[in-house]
Amino acid sequence: MARDGLPTLRIAVVGTGLIGGSVLRRLAQTEHEVVGWDLDPGTRTTGTDLGLAFADRLDDALAGRDVVFLCGPLSSLPTGLAEVVAAAPKHCVITDVGSTKMAVAVAAERAGLAGRFVGGHPMAGSERAGLAAATPDLYVGAPWVLTPLGVPGLPAFRLLARLVLESFDARVVPLDATVHDDIVALASHIPHILAGALATATDRSDVRAAVLSLAAGSFSDGTRVAGTPSARTTDMLINNRAAIARRIGLVRSALDDLVDAVVAGDAERLLSCLSEGRHARLDLLARHTEPASRTFTAGESYNEELTYLLELGASGGCVTGCQIDGDRVTYAVLKPATP
Repeated sequence: MARDGLPTLRIAVVGTGLIGGSVLRRLAQTEHEVVGWDLDPGTRTTGTDLGLAFADRLDDALAGRDVVFLCGPLSSLPTGLAEVVAAAPKHCVITDVGSTKMAVAVAAERAGLAGRFVGGHPMAGSERAGLAAATPDLYVGAPWVLTPLGVPGLPAFRLLARLVLESFDARVVPLDATVHDDIVALASHIPHILAGALATATDRSDVRAAVLSLAAGSFSDGTRVAGTPSARTTDMLINNRAAIARRIGLVRSALDDLVDAVVAGDAERLLSCLSEGRHARLDLLARHTEPASRTFTAGESYNEELTYLLELGASGGCVTGCQIDGDRVTYAVLKPATP
């Protein structure tokens, strides 16, 4: 048994780049039995050289597994899901680690997997790529989004929540898939666009060399994610283009306000705009949460449980514990503190 009563699980990690490789390396340090598989033979060799268990065939990796982490490129996830379902046992719970959730959620629902598939998105990463860059501590303390597909997905959600909390020391954020994609458009994807724009503008400028020689923290911080492999960023942005289109207007409006105030020499308007942004930045650095708990009885309040979880995540809260006692489940949570 793993700690807190979670049974020892047989787990497969399909796709072992930075994200999947970090999942595999972390699970290899736990009581769970984990095996990796990757389409690239070189990656499988690298993993074996690192002392990790790898299968040569996908069906061998999936045989008898209780949980599968699907970690391939974002655009491959719907197809990869179908391949995993065809080879994995009927009881197997499947999750993914993609940075957008709607496309794979739709594929799972169409395949009748609402009770077995829970979308996932660990909110951690690096501008580096590949299994060699993977680290077992990548997700420690990080928010890990889980998106159950309605009430049928709650048992699978509970299992994955306990696994994420106990094995990765992450924080579980329950969200609806559509809400998730809207949030990450502003929290992650549009920042990639802005970083790419600043880095590209510098590359095209006639003072490129001087800018790079004088670049201080603001430029380095503002362009950090522009160093992410371009194919990975392209995949992410294209797959979340609907949510980005819904949210980019807010960014354009704010940028126009700032630029117009600078060009007009309107110090009062500029101060107001900058102060508004500074307020959000300071809130990010000084967010306060308060602990709470909630208990549900299985079978009697599934709808209430699902609503509670999704509202918790959408409000900025997270799950820090999930204890199952017979037909009762108790969630320990952190909620945004009341001002």
